[in-house]
Amino acid sequence: MRLLLYLLFLLLATSKSIAQQKTYCNPMDISYRYNFEQLNEHISYRSGADPVIVNHKNEYYLFVTIQGGWWHSKDLINWNYIVPDKWPMEDMCAPAAMSVRDTLYLFQSTFEQRPIFISTEPEKGKLKFYNRWLPRLPKDIGPWDPALFHDDDTDKWYMYWGSSNVYPIFGAELDKSRNLTYAGKNLAEAYKAMLWLDPYSHGWERFGPNHSDPFKPFTEGAWMTKHNGNYYLQYAAPGTEYNVYGNGTYVGKDPLGPLEYAPYNPVAYKPGGFATGCGHGNTFQDKAGNYWNTGTTWIGYNWAMERRIVMHPAGFDKDDHMFANTRFGDFPHYLPDEKMSNQNGRDSDALFTGWMLLNYKKPVVASSTLTIPTDTAHVAAHVADENPRTFWVAAHNRPGETLTTDLSTECDIRAVQVDYLDYKQTIYDSDSTVYTQFKILTSTDTKKWDVVADLTTDPKRDRACAYVQLDKPVRARYVRYEHVYVAGSHLAINAFRVFGNSLGKVPATPATLTVKRQKDQRNADLLWSKVPGAVGYNIRWGIAPDKLYQNYQFWNDEPSTFELRALNVGVPYFFAIEAFNEKGVSALSPVVADGSGLK
Repeated sequence: MRLLLYLLFLLLATSKSIAQQKTYCNPMDISYRYNFEQLNEHISYRSGADPVIVNHKNEYYLFVTIQGGWWHSKDLINWNYIVPDKWPMEDMCAPAAMSVRDTLYLFQSTFEQRPIFISTEPEKGKLKFYNRWLPRLPKDIGPWDPALFHDDDTDKWYMYWGSSNVYPIFGAELDKSRNLTYAGKNLAEAYKAMLWLDPYSHGWERFGPNHSDPFKPFTEGAWMTKHNGNYYLQYAAPGTEYNVYGNGTYVGKDPLGPLEYAPYNPVAYKPGGFATGCGHGNTFQDKAGNYWNTGTTWIGYNWAMERRIVMHPAGFDKDDHMFANTRFGDFPHYLPDEKMSNQNGRDSDALFTGWMLLNYKKPVVASSTLTIPTDTAHVAAHVADENPRTFWVAAHNRPGETLTTDLSTECDIRAVQVDYLDYKQTIYDSDSTVYTQFKILTSTDTKKWDVVADLTTDPKRDRACAYVQLDKPVRARYVRYEHVYVAGSHLAINAFRVFGNSLGKVPATPATLTVKRQKDQRNADLLWSKVPGAVGYNIRWGIAPDKLYQNYQFWNDEPSTFELRALNVGVPYFFAIEAFNEKGVSALSPVVADGSGLK
């Protein structure tokens, strides 16, 4: 009996260990679809934006702008594309989705009259009309970028919407007894302004790269979350095509307000790294009860609206402050099997695998490179520069083309990500010919190569951001991508990212970090000391020493000075820094105040 119990214990422990090894990496690995949006301009590209992930009966459904359908997953890693049996009058932009009891509700962005759909079998693509249309709102009001919200405690229904640099985010109660139409005596009384952008007080709401453009910013992407009796109305700003695209929140005790601006905004913010920007998504709980925040990251090579999807751990701390953890947000992360407390706001740090990027600006050799005298050189080195808008193009799109990266020393390799980019394609719809296949090989000496991942045996699907976790760690110095198939006339890759750990030491903690708040309190000047062996740094900040929820990643080959323009007027801030390399991450530096004297 003791032996049987011991063996059972080992089996359960091993099963749990294996389950905990499930990882994902941003941008999300889904079959992004080609679409018709820019057909008239002859611009072909895969894209995905404005995501909503809904936990419906402990399974997950992902809805994305203009994708012709949605995705279904049981684990937040493997996503199957679903084509509905009945689709609205046109494909959906920025759709709203909500699960209430056994029914999933779906509604599209519109300025016209459109229906709300329902499904009790979304895994089968089954859709029905719930109502035939909502009444039309006044011109330019919407509801564009809608969000549906059901208050489980009161059994009341609401909708929030808005996408403009002129209008605010709006909110309205819906009348369930009249098929979820707007509640109120008349339409003019049915909706109200919920929040306006205030870039003069909120630095992160300013437009442009690193909030540097005077153009009037946009607000969009409303979403409502209820937690511990508080209502968190989230919104995106300042614009999808910039690295600083993030999510903020207003908080109140009633779903239609009054709501107050959260001084710890933005709640989701990722301006540095490869997958920058995380605005316009939603917040949901997984089946273990953990919170996640989805969003949109920018590609923007073929067209300004060319984007991908990201997902970050989120939650509420002991003071009910909302946050999303974007630290190493485009490196591999675990999917938890159990609920995390997140009371200190940093428990989700444990979801970071610790697998570091091993080939940042390391040598890369290609089997061939397309040369066009009138075009920019799209060379192999671009796949290792962590810029999604620079890329390599092979001379031919045929099996056997390769990219080989030299890690400079033998490392323990754990995962690989291959991100494709659409270069001079002419595909305007995803069909059975649109899929990706490749192999990953490793070597210690470039003479003997071992296949460590083979994506030619899996079911054929398109993986524009293919993430592959190896079955076990592999010790090697060289990693090779061997091409098999991608649809279209060109093979173009904008990132070949290798993750794992080297055998050296983690870098030392930077000795100094100086922060000086400017007269314009929205800005602060940062200066830090570089350390030997560092590949990069994370500047972490927040409104208290134990609330350093914001993060900006810098590379060691970038300047060690920076003007941070994302702060809120009248709010004191605290800062710290950590260094990282291929081995791991240093200890966090002592926390320093911003020098403003604000309390």
